[in-house]
Amino acid sequence: MSTSKNYLEYILDGLSGLDGISHRSMMGEYIIYFRGKIAAYICDDRFLVKPVEAAKKLLPTAPTETPYEGAKPMLLVEDTDNRELLERLFISMYDELPERKQKK
Repeated sequence: MSTSKNYLEYILDGLSGLDGISHRSMMGEYIIYFRGKIAAYICDDRFLVKPVEAAKKLLPTAPTETPYEGAKPMLLVEDTDNRELLERLFISMYDELPERKQKK
């Protein structure tokens, strides 16, 4: 199952208070970038963020799920209606997110 455009737009709307949000399509799913770093995936209408320490502190009870078979587990964001939480989450995660790999 792939992510609906409506769900993508819903998540992007929730992140619209942040500068530097972008996304890229990946086989019917989406990668969410924050200031050039991969911060999250949207897969099967689920919003999954990188499991960095800052995210674990803000989402202490979040279940871990894999975005797709063979991927590393990520944190499922369940309170996607809470714009303040989403913005605080991305800002706090930023310094812990890995730098984007350079293409050879």
